[in-house]
Amino acid sequence: MSATSQAQSINEDKMNAFLGKVVGDFGASLSSALVYIGQKLGLYKALSDGGPVTPSELAQRTNTNERYVREWLINQAAGGYVEYDPESRRYSLAAEQTVALTDEESPFYVGGGFFVVKAMTNAVSRIEDHFRNGGGMLWGDHDPDLFIGTEKFFRPGYSAHLIASWIPSLTGIEEKLNTGGKVADIGCGHGASTIIMARAFPKSQFWGFDNHAASIQHAHEAAAAAGVADRVTFEVADARTFPGENYDLVCFFDCLHDMGDPVGAATRAAAVLADGGSALIVEPMAGNTVQENFNPIGRTFAAASTLCCTSNSLALDGPALGAVASEDAIREKVLAGGFKQFRRATETPFNRVFEARN
Repeated sequence: MSATSQAQSINEDKMNAFLGKVVGDFGASLSSALVYIGQKLGLYKALSDGGPVTPSELAQRTNTNERYVREWLINQAAGGYVEYDPESRRYSLAAEQTVALTDEESPFYVGGGFFVVKAMTNAVSRIEDHFRNGGGMLWGDHDPDLFIGTEKFFRPGYSAHLIASWIPSLTGIEEKLNTGGKVADIGCGHGASTIIMARAFPKSQFWGFDNHAASIQHAHEAAAAAGVADRVTFEVADARTFPGENYDLVCFFDCLHDMGDPVGAATRAAAVLADGGSALIVEPMAGNTVQENFNPIGRTFAAASTLCCTSNSLALDGPALGAVASEDAIREKVLAGGFKQFRRATETPFNRVFEARN
């Protein structure tokens, strides 16, 4: 087809709409780096303290360069991340922006996601090579901001839902933990999920396992700071061979899909559960068909999966379930590990929460 006939076949309105989408994506992609900088330098927190500011005043508050701050603020206002008053020429944060960008204890906090985006995009050259030649990139080989960002990104959701709805949705587990149970948290990372459970169930004992030594060290420190170190043990261990037995609950928070051997992990979990125990498997929200992922959540998780989750599993010669693994695919691996029962216990807009039992 000639260039002339191609041009004649293009719907100009559709082309302009698509190009508008592309320009929006250009702006969003570049702006994500600036949101990360704003998080790191405390620009948002400074904006939330002391009233509206000029670029010069914000630079003074944060000991940063006014010329960079001026450009940063224009970008942030254009993207709807900060407010601008043309009359006073001052910038500020609305209440909603303040919570979402500065309050790490709020379920609405989103700042951690920009650490994840920054870390994952730093892996692009390596992932490009794996596109061409196969292979993968291990979780521990990523930019360290990935580990920080993962905790910051997932902790608000765990804080909001884990105790309030996820554990109550399991079969008899809340009662066991209230009276004194044993919990293993597999792929615990920095230990946020483990510590949340330990605070909520003071009569129970908790073990967190992860194969990333630096994350386990951080988890030790976090448990001490939270005052639960007497009931929480963190240890470097593989998901297929983690120690212990007679656990009332074995948890996999947003990690089973990353693993090189999810069947082996499920096999170990089934083997160490006490009678009447459950496995809690939290996975990103995804559809059971490809087209069910054609939405903002699916787009985000599929991107993260390409740059991190799938690659980690492929580095280990695994099945590469990925972050948008269907429920059928997860069920297949879990039941192959020896579990007899598998169901979706509950969900949130961002999570599917499964229970597996012997």
